[in-house]
Amino acid sequence: MDKQDIKELLQHVAEGETSVDDALLQLKLKPFQDIGIANLDHHRGIRQGASEVIYGAGKTPEQIDRIAHSLWESGQRTILITRMSQEAADGFTADIPFTYRKEGWIGLVGEMIGPKHNGYILIATGGTSDIPVAEEAALTAEILGNKVERIYDVGVAGIHRLLAHADKIMQARVIVAIAGMEGALASVIGGLADCPVIAVPTSVGYGTALGGVTALLSMLNCCASGVSVVNIDNGFGAGYLANLINNMEEGKK
Repeated sequence: MDKQDIKELLQHVAEGETSVDDALLQLKLKPFQDIGIANLDHHRGIRQGASEVIYGAGKTPEQIDRIAHSLWESGQRTILITRMSQEAADGFTADIPFTYRKEGWIGLVGEMIGPKHNGYILIATGGTSDIPVAEEAALTAEILGNKVERIYDVGVAGIHRLLAHADKIMQARVIVAIAGMEGALASVIGGLADCPVIAVPTSVGYGTALGGVTALLSMLNCCASGVSVVNIDNGFGAGYLANLINNMEEGKK
């Protein structure tokens, strides 16, 4: 159940199509559902503006399948599955609409929400190796109803590649800067943009990159103002946060 569902239910009450007691019962039944392997949060869309997301890593294909079908049966028509393996996608029961985007480890049950704004979220990567995390961020933002622009492989080792997209950087509502190695991309973009920048360190890099820790510390010590940092390889978290900021920024640009 999301805000639109609540509005429709209240409208039915106002028009006399649904009794107050029946509406109250529907609301009582909706908060969460215990299906044995999970407690599904059906009111998350009302509280946070986006319905519950399934984190696929660590779950068996059967668990993912069951949770997704339970959410669908409860009325959720856009279900995002993150960190979904090819095995889980191959084994998904195809009796409900389902697509898999392996480039971002993303599964989608139902359809993407159409863009809510004219403006866009810009996703930028330092290198090609960062693209899987970038696609997780980009697809998350798109599924939640945002227009997304991508500029990939524009790292500081060839900074002219980034500067060639200065117009996109300066017109974006939110930017997600994704990089491994020393993670310098976020600082450079932060010094060019007048919008919030979300930095995502990736685990790309040689030994002293320490699985993304070096990039994380570099981004946390960013000289540019307006840059926030999410966890290593957390493309979903960046895409979700960018969505929240974009909704707050409606009307800008």
